[in-house]
Amino acid sequence: MTTAPPAPDTVDAATVIDWAGRPDDVTIVDVRSPAEFETMHIPGSYNVPITLLGEHAAEFAARLDRKVVLVCQTGVRASQARLRLAGVGAENLHILDGGVPAFASAGGDVVRGQARWAMDRQVRLAAGSLVLASILTSLKLPSARFVAGGIGAGLTYAAATDSCAMSKILGMLPYNKGPADRSLREVLGALPSQQSAA
Repeated sequence: MTTAPPAPDTVDAATVIDWAGRPDDVTIVDVRSPAEFETMHIPGSYNVPITLLGEHAAEFAARLDRKVVLVCQTGVRASQARLRLAGVGAENLHILDGGVPAFASAGGDVVRGQARWAMDRQVRLAAGSLVLASILTSLKLPSARFVAGGIGAGLTYAAATDSCAMSKILGMLPYNKGPADRSLREVLGALPSQQSAA
């Protein structure tokens, strides 16, 4: 069985490991939550949560004047970030195939902190638990099956729109806050300036 070739804007972990050795040429932007970033991240990467980037894509795009690698846990949120940034004119955007775990598996250095579940794993647990509970409850209370239908509809909508309300809700839990949330100004200020790239 053959696998489809990766999208042209996707790069493998070995390539990103090579690029990371030249930090003046590349900016690695990790779009996961602060808690996920704290759990494990690529040294020298910048944490720009997808929710913040989505709301302020133009401001971030203005700071990204060199090769950019977008990373997350699996590539889904990095793909969303690429679409948002490209939509406001950003160029030279790449997605790390397989996310931070692929980078670590390929022998790339990573910084490890407090272990937490990745957001996509939390979403699967929450959605699956709600569906299972509603189906079991429906054995005694038939109308409970509509909860399972609602979760299914929500997951379908999330796939169709490439968004996920459940991950946004889960991201508000204290467990997912990680270190102190940073303001837009703090996150933008942490990115390399165009003068430092020159």
